[in-house]
Amino acid sequence: MTFITFVLITALIAFISWLKTKGEDNSAKGYFLAGRGLSATVIGFSMVLTSLSTEQLVGVNASSYISNFSIIAWTVQSVVPLCVLALFLLPRYLKGGFTTIPEFFEERYDRQTRQIMSLLFLVAYTFVMIPGALYSGAIAFTQIFDVEAMFGVSFNTALWGVVWLIGIIGGIYAIFGGLKAVAVSDTLNGFALIIGGTMIPFFALKYLGGGSMAKGVEVITTTHIEKLTAWGAAADPVPWTTIFTGILIVNFFYWTTNQAIIQRSLAAKSLAEGQKGILYAGVFLLFLPVLLNVPGLISFHIFGDGLKNIDLAYPTLVSKVLPKPLLGFFTACLFGAILSTFNSFINSAATLFCYDIYRPVFKKDISDEDLIKVAKIAGTVIAIVSMIIAPLLQYGTGGLFLLLKRFAGFFNIPIVALVAVGFLNKTVSGKAARITVLLHVILYFSLVWIFKVKINFVHVMGSLFVFDVVVMFILGSVFKRDKEYVPSAKNKSNVDLTDWKYVREFSALLVLGLCYLYAVLSPIGLAGGNSLGKITIIFAVITVAVLGILNITKKKNKTAAVRAEVE
Repeated sequence: MTFITFVLITALIAFISWLKTKGEDNSAKGYFLAGRGLSATVIGFSMVLTSLSTEQLVGVNASSYISNFSIIAWTVQSVVPLCVLALFLLPRYLKGGFTTIPEFFEERYDRQTRQIMSLLFLVAYTFVMIPGALYSGAIAFTQIFDVEAMFGVSFNTALWGVVWLIGIIGGIYAIFGGLKAVAVSDTLNGFALIIGGTMIPFFALKYLGGGSMAKGVEVITTTHIEKLTAWGAAADPVPWTTIFTGILIVNFFYWTTNQAIIQRSLAAKSLAEGQKGILYAGVFLLFLPVLLNVPGLISFHIFGDGLKNIDLAYPTLVSKVLPKPLLGFFTACLFGAILSTFNSFINSAATLFCYDIYRPVFKKDISDEDLIKVAKIAGTVIAIVSMIIAPLLQYGTGGLFLLLKRFAGFFNIPIVALVAVGFLNKTVSGKAARITVLLHVILYFSLVWIFKVKINFVHVMGSLFVFDVVVMFILGSVFKRDKEYVPSAKNKSNVDLTDWKYVREFSALLVLGLCYLYAVLSPIGLAGGNSLGKITIIFAVITVAVLGILNITKKKNKTAAVRAEVE
């Protein structure tokens, strides 16, 4: 029954996605950017579902099981870069008419820099991000369905089989459907995941409380309350100091420059729709600890330290507490999250290859039809390579989530540095940028893997970001552009570039919500066994004051604009 329910729900989502996209624009713009017609809701859900893979469901819950809530920094802190994207970067990306982020690197630096950064993206997607999504998804499915017992095979064989099953189905979405199919299926899966994901803490708390959810909540908020802190100590997976160093930079990479995420907002029907979608995603991120951390905490209270592998904390809890009739529905939700991440990265990798490598290097005058064919071939090759690599991640140590974050340090920091310097400076050249990227890769590998420095790898990332920026400015004083960079004044995307009227207020609410969450998950809040009344009142007053100031400022600016028009 579980398997039948899973198949029916998965097939239904696939069928609806097909209905929504059949007969759509078959041009390159339609395939890679959904015809620049995505709405705010689709953008928001697609961005979140792309980021919310089983890598996080499994890996973040594993960290909460073994440690505390400090790992939420990787997710909830993302609202800051999302606000920067909505307020500052998206207007510039859309005005430039960019299909890929490396296109900006060519406009700002040169073509060589664009192609090198595209290759860096492709290596990251093929060898780190896509395999991570496949592996974590396969781990969850193998555990929930007990594939080993079902087919009488070893864990390794079951893992390889499930990886390839997920890869083949997800590849069909991405390779043959394009971005519109990916985005539509993401939206449907997003609604399903909200329902399915919240079922786990609900039933787990009831199980922990002996049938009473209230008693379950009482258990996790009165015993081992030290696990409720989001302010990690030096020995924790995420020390609190890393919140202000490497994690912030990595989150800026992921949410403001990562092609797989940005491609949705680049496909917005207008700037306002893009901004709304981005900020809607931010709201969802603030509630992610319910899905990504609370189940891991409950696993600790139920199983203690008895699990042989911390990455089994989430799937084991699901098998333990979820009623069997709902297992098929939940598994379909989980499968949707896996597919979303997998097919999004496949689609974006194919976009990067076609626009930044194949067309400019091999065939500049290629037709849209042939470019889409090349994208499908490239997507297939990338998918196969990723499926071969994914099962090998089982031999990594220290938990999947942090393992992948360590590898991400090779590419995410220099990409953010190039974007930051690109916008803040007008003279640093492509040569300075390329030398900096090379130095970064050598230094990061040496510090983390050869010398194995005793400081947290996230601090290494933050330090190297500063290093990258400083080196670019130093080299830029020697290797300057022939002439200063001046962004084009023309709107190349041909979409409406009017800001959403509430973009600043909504951004302020998100940042205040983030601060409130950290106050709740601290020694002055739940981690200290304290009431939340005073904290809530203080933040309510601050929120009213901030919104009042923004409203007054908006009215003054509007009045000044009217006077300027009259004069």
